[in-house]
Amino acid sequence: MNNNSTQVRFTTPFHSHATAAEVVEGVDLSGRRVVVTGGAAGIGAETVRVLAGAGAEVTVATRDAAAAESMAASLAGAPGTVRSATLDLADLSSVAAFVADWRGPLDVLVANAGVMALPARQVTAQGWEMQLATNYLGHFALTVGLYGSLRAAGRARIVVVSSGAHTATPFDFDDPQFERRPYHPWTAYAQSKTADVLLAVGARRWAADGITANALNPGWILTNLSRHMDEAAMREMGAIDENGEIIPQPYLKTVAQGAAVSVLLAASPLVEGVTGRYFEDNQEAPPAVPGVPGGVAAHALDGDAADRLWDYASAALG
Repeated sequence: MNNNSTQVRFTTPFHSHATAAEVVEGVDLSGRRVVVTGGAAGIGAETVRVLAGAGAEVTVATRDAAAAESMAASLAGAPGTVRSATLDLADLSSVAAFVADWRGPLDVLVANAGVMALPARQVTAQGWEMQLATNYLGHFALTVGLYGSLRAAGRARIVVVSSGAHTATPFDFDDPQFERRPYHPWTAYAQSKTADVLLAVGARRWAADGITANALNPGWILTNLSRHMDEAAMREMGAIDENGEIIPQPYLKTVAQGAAVSVLLAASPLVEGVTGRYFEDNQEAPPAVPGVPGGVAAHALDGDAADRLWDYASAALG
């Protein structure tokens, strides 16, 4: 197994509940061009707000054009510029159209959009299970499509929003689309998030072009991502009580705190040149330990699996 286990863990001075604004305080992003997928809601919207506040030109790429336009309008007074663009990650033709429309260098790509725990198996036109297609394949196609623009930036960054759920399962190369094994919402979600970490690891092939890529776990935040979860599932997780009210937990983060890791990896000079790693709580994560929350699973940092998945996804793109 080829992984990063021999590397010294990277640390920062920021605590686990620092906000996105705090980790980028004093950083000037003027002239930097950023794309944030799913940037009109949740931690994506906070990522956009903070990066634009630091002077970046940010493109909000999302399926909901009206939401993206509203987001851009609400930040009209920011030091940076906010633009909107339509992007449906589950539709490869939409991804191709976005790539074709992009002009010039790209300094930062934040692969933030995603779906979680779809209750029933759905497939895209390409035959990919919907969570894997949206969370991983669409972002892979976008990343590969924008490679030339990332390379042109000279020191570009790719930031991939994964999840602690990735520790639950490796990528199943024998049946990734749940064509033979029983579909399970959380297994499918976990697999897609393992794939997201492997995307960041696989992008090490671009290090010589000055492109770095890292994945992250934003932590526990109650956002629209949980819209497919019913009350029973929320209760089972301990997120709500019998009356449907949110139960405060010390590990829960606000949206501003949840977006901090994305902003750290996208903008902080502290992580310049760092690549192929997985962060949580504003630090590089330690190895996962069974029964202990957090950490990064060895199967997600496996370089051989990352290369195999890269080839598998490339074949799907034709």
